[in-house]
Amino acid sequence: MKLLESKRILVTGVANRWSIATGVARKLHEHGALPALTYQGDRVRAEVEKLAAELGNAPTVECDVSSDESLRALREWIVANVGALDGLVHSIAYANKEDLAGKVFDTSRSGFSLALDVSAYSLVALAGALREAFNDGASIMALTYLGATQIVPNYNLMGIAKAALEASVRYLSFDLGERNIRVNAISAGPIKTASSRQVGGFSRILDVVPKVAPLHRNVTAEDVGNMAVFLASDLAGAVTADVHFVDAGYHAMGLYAAPSDPARSGEN
Repeated sequence: MKLLESKRILVTGVANRWSIATGVARKLHEHGALPALTYQGDRVRAEVEKLAAELGNAPTVECDVSSDESLRALREWIVANVGALDGLVHSIAYANKEDLAGKVFDTSRSGFSLALDVSAYSLVALAGALREAFNDGASIMALTYLGATQIVPNYNLMGIAKAALEASVRYLSFDLGERNIRVNAISAGPIKTASSRQVGGFSRILDVVPKVAPLHRNVTAEDVGNMAVFLASDLAGAVTADVHFVDAGYHAMGLYAAPSDPARSGEN
């Protein structure tokens, strides 16, 4: 059964076939949605257009979320080329590489502003720019990470930005709730992407999660896409203002027993 038949959903943040946004777009399309993709700059345009061709020739458009002019142009393009939206996937984040290492107190003022603008305010800006382009009952979802509420070494400034993003989700859900527009966040476990590789020690995180998480595995972009399908569907009609973890249960762990520990193996 296709849960999203003919729903028009804008997916932002697609950069290449390994992007989490790409996995989400594929799952949405698999369930009958009509995705539209945004990209930033000519550097990724060809790759995004190639991916769009695999998704039923999904329309694509350039958008710079740090530019109000670009957001206005996006709204006009949506009205002219897509029609009223049933959903929005926010999968956009950026911080200077030097702000993903070292000490948080060394973060520059300009670096802080840039990360918060692109990674958090962009959700607010997109919701504001596109608010009249959404159908009542639409679903907005943003991609976040455990580092928003827990200390993840080297995630640093991006954790602060994700915390602001999650707060934005809650306040937007209140402001848009009168139109039955739902706003949620998906907290994905670590997935190997071009962006995640900028975080120091990321490969070690991928090694640790399967040893610790209740499901003993890492997650995939397709796993995240499955949650996005649910949140975009009518099945989630009463679900809003929350963060939904897709991380094999890792976020719930506190202290844990090593695999050789008798408490872990069930031995007395």
